[in-house]
Amino acid sequence: MAEHKIKYDRQLRIWGELGQVALEKASICLLNCGPTGSETLKNLVLGGIGSITVIDGSKVDEGDLGNNFMLDESSIGHPKAKCVCSFLQELNDSVNAKFIEEYPEKLLESNPSFFAQFSLVIATQLMENSVVKLDRICREANIMLIIARSYGLTGLVRISVKEHAVIETKPDHFLDDLRLNNPWPELKSFADTIDLNTPDPVAHKHIPYVIILVRIAEEWEKSHGGTLPSTRDEKKEFKELIKSKMAAIDEDNYKEAIEASFKLFAPRGISSNLQKIISDNRVELDSTSSDFWVMVAALKEFISNEGGGEPPLEGSIPDMTSSTEHYVNLQMIYQAKAEADYQIIESKVRNILKTIGRDTQSISKAAIKSFCRNARKLTVCRYRSIQEEFTAPNSSELQKYLTDEDYSLAVGFYILLRAADRFAANYNSFPGQFDGEMDEDISRLKTTAVSLLNDLGCNGTTLTEDLINEMCRFGAAEIHAVAAFIGGIASQEVIKLITKQFIPMSGTFIFNGIDHKSQLLSL
Repeated sequence: MAEHKIKYDRQLRIWGELGQVALEKASICLLNCGPTGSETLKNLVLGGIGSITVIDGSKVDEGDLGNNFMLDESSIGHPKAKCVCSFLQELNDSVNAKFIEEYPEKLLESNPSFFAQFSLVIATQLMENSVVKLDRICREANIMLIIARSYGLTGLVRISVKEHAVIETKPDHFLDDLRLNNPWPELKSFADTIDLNTPDPVAHKHIPYVIILVRIAEEWEKSHGGTLPSTRDEKKEFKELIKSKMAAIDEDNYKEAIEASFKLFAPRGISSNLQKIISDNRVELDSTSSDFWVMVAALKEFISNEGGGEPPLEGSIPDMTSSTEHYVNLQMIYQAKAEADYQIIESKVRNILKTIGRDTQSISKAAIKSFCRNARKLTVCRYRSIQEEFTAPNSSELQKYLTDEDYSLAVGFYILLRAADRFAANYNSFPGQFDGEMDEDISRLKTTAVSLLNDLGCNGTTLTEDLINEMCRFGAAEIHAVAAFIGGIASQEVIKLITKQFIPMSGTFIFNGIDHKSQLLSL
């Protein structure tokens, strides 16, 4: 165990033991192991993913040596899947690595149920028709799918999953859960035991700002009809009131109280996002409901009853100027309230599980505690199917992107990547792939792109000649630098989905290597 912690020390600091366990239990399938796929898997193997299965029917040729660092001259003529798999296994012998020498397109036709055994499928360098088929198969089997593609100096990454619930969203900035504007009895009682007017200068300097704000807020409410500051002038007046309580100019605790007063002004209750989640029709449970929705149902009951409109308390407090005694006592009060809220939620979860006919212990205490600790930050992501995006995109967004100078190149590459697939389906090669046909390919690609835009309801819209020319110059090449970048983005999203931590990106991620820009398109 010690060796395991040393091996994965850096990442354990990011997603913790639970996240690492989820990774080590995951089973990943990669379709096509060119540089984009190989780079994606490399990152996951180094991170300790449980098992990988590489699907690729091609043999290694000399061209592969120029853009795939996992192949060398001794690999030429051998199955690409076997060579890449062997290299990846050397990077981390804890990973179970397998390969199948088969073209993904054939496997989609001959054995669609094959994909149901995996946690997640990564599809790289697949053409449009195959992507649509694979997405339909994965959705029917509730398997997560990530599509990644690099093409010359552009590339894309797209997540496709019916629903993905995230408990540990880990936002960069989020208001501390201190309940300064709605203190519970134990916090108020503790605050009342502390004398804000103590003549002892050392004691006065070490009253925690939480107590200062609770006491001064109570004083304010008595003289303002039971309401807290709401207007700009009132907030300014409240800060002056705090300042007036200072006994000396060097009292950092009072300065902290002034700086943290915005936490007191925050509205009570739950956010609109959390309200949307607890109002979702998935809260109507049955025996097939996921653990997440069972806990959301318990949360909804708690907010309506014991919580008094609030979610369970997180139970942690930030650093602040304080005596050790006050800080420890305050910490214990917050932890006790969080534990009491957790006990209520746990009881509700067990009762709900019994009601829907599931094992009452099927959701662990650790999972419920994590849910309670992160209840304010829950997120549910839902993604349109690839078929829906391709046949009925959000036309208003598409038109906006096409006319917006900031997005025109990104959406241009998106359209041209799809047009290149149509081109290949019609002419059995990608535009610019063969010397001597460049001028004809440019004309054909332009016609194909216009046709695609018309199909998407963008009649009369055209793309710039320069962009079409560039797309033909790419010749469908997988440039290693671009493939490594796209692979990095794809593997990052895999980790988010597998660990159920951090919020995965929504929409289609487009990389523009010409201008070194990355953008998300919501289509």
